[in-house]
Amino acid sequence: MSDLLGSNMEHQQAHNRLGITIVLNVVITLAQVVGGLISGSLALISDALHNLSDSLAVVLAYVANRLTSREKTVKSTFGFQRAEILAAFINALVLVGISFYLMIEAVQRYFNPAIVDFRWMLWLGLLGIVANGFSVFLLHEHKHQNLNIKAAYLHLMGDALTSVAVVLGAVCIWLWDWYWIDPTVTLLISIYLLFHTYKLLKESTEILMQFAPDHLLPEEIAARLAELEQVERAYHIHIWRLTDKTIHFEGHVVINRDLKLSETESINQELTHILKDEFGIQHITLQLECNDTQGHSGPVSH
Repeated sequence: MSDLLGSNMEHQQAHNRLGITIVLNVVITLAQVVGGLISGSLALISDALHNLSDSLAVVLAYVANRLTSREKTVKSTFGFQRAEILAAFINALVLVGISFYLMIEAVQRYFNPAIVDFRWMLWLGLLGIVANGFSVFLLHEHKHQNLNIKAAYLHLMGDALTSVAVVLGAVCIWLWDWYWIDPTVTLLISIYLLFHTYKLLKESTEILMQFAPDHLLPEEIAARLAELEQVERAYHIHIWRLTDKTIHFEGHVVINRDLKLSETESINQELTHILKDEFGIQHITLQLECNDTQGHSGPVSH
């Protein structure tokens, strides 16, 4: 009960902090759009578009976070837990698109450097660092809670790093007229985002496709279950994740002698104990079957 209460409190805290980051991102976006138009800074306008897309991503994460707390229904028997995985997948795709967009923009700026008012870049870049840095700080302790929060966290981290690039570009333009520094830092940020987004996109795709976790191999689990004295073999095994934290298992287990339904309960409990404690599987469905002396098998229970 205490673990469930703690989990609910952490979920609510993450939800509230996502709400704060939405407000901060909207403020930054509006300020950078105005500043970019006044100063003629393409960097600021691009950063504003980046922040706008990330604001939408955080809104998506916020909505998905809220959906997971809804009760199960007759139609949605698993509830809405997968909403966060879907949001993480969409956010990962958006991050990939943003990364490639920034790389293209950076290359174009090498050939077409713009003369801009560095003061607007400097002060609005500093505003972005403070606001995005605070947002990253708010979500830092929750980034491993689930893929949805991690996606939002990566978006905000990318925003903070982009704001750093804007400030560095402003300082270099101010002191040395180094217009090439802005696209160079932008390329580095894009590569950083792609590296981290690849893992997020891969994991969210595997969950949506109901792949088994990498560390759980059906043949190894079947062999472990067959080590029990009463078990002849295990087959027709399916392993998948409902969310990044919840693993489901179903399989058929053939026992080596005919038993009454009540007598199979201890076998079922022992098999469940192995799957939960040794393999970290939370939700287990087992179909026990008997194998008589003639080699004919059939379902027994569970």
